[in-house]
Amino acid sequence: MVVSKLIPIGFLAIGIFILMQVILPIVSFQVWSLGQKYQNQILISPKKSNGQILGISVQSKDSFPAFVSSLKRESKPNYDQFNLSIPRLKMESGSVLVDSNDLDKSMVHLPGSALPGEKGNVFISGHSAFGRFIPGQNAPFAKLLDLKKNDEIIVEAGGSKFIYKVVGIKVVNPSDLSVILPPDEQGRYISLMTCVPPGLNLKRLVVLGKMV
Repeated sequence: MVVSKLIPIGFLAIGIFILMQVILPIVSFQVWSLGQKYQNQILISPKKSNGQILGISVQSKDSFPAFVSSLKRESKPNYDQFNLSIPRLKMESGSVLVDSNDLDKSMVHLPGSALPGEKGNVFISGHSAFGRFIPGQNAPFAKLLDLKKNDEIIVEAGGSKFIYKVVGIKVVNPSDLSVILPPDEQGRYISLMTCVPPGLNLKRLVVLGKMV
């Protein structure tokens, strides 16, 4: 009799655990959004363009709107991937594929965007996830919400190391291509983009860093 009573309780506990994995990231994101407004943190305003950004579009794959670039570089770099480290997130040497639109494999560097160390904007996308504690998920940017201004973003590419510091964080619509553009023509920037709330396609979180 005791065992028969424990079985429903066990199923209920499992159900509650799964439900919390879905709800907690959404609640966490809403709290984070309110905190951003309260702290009045500096955000980099998107640059407006009268026309489209040539060669880059938003395309839907399995109901997931993603940035897709057809831009071709005049001369290819001597590496096909580089490493991304973010000390605050305890991310070490995460692999980023150069000039790739395939988010299913790893973090990707938008084709045609600046390479590490160059003037412009090194634009990197990566998945987030519903729960941070579910193993086996390819979600390198699940904790991107934890980044703060002045946090370091470290890139190692072609035998060189480049250090960027976070200067702005914002949330945009999935179709907002303006985040691809650098804030100015002379600076060296990096952008990390993922879905928010974690695991959902409602908005995009963009963290902007500037090379130091």
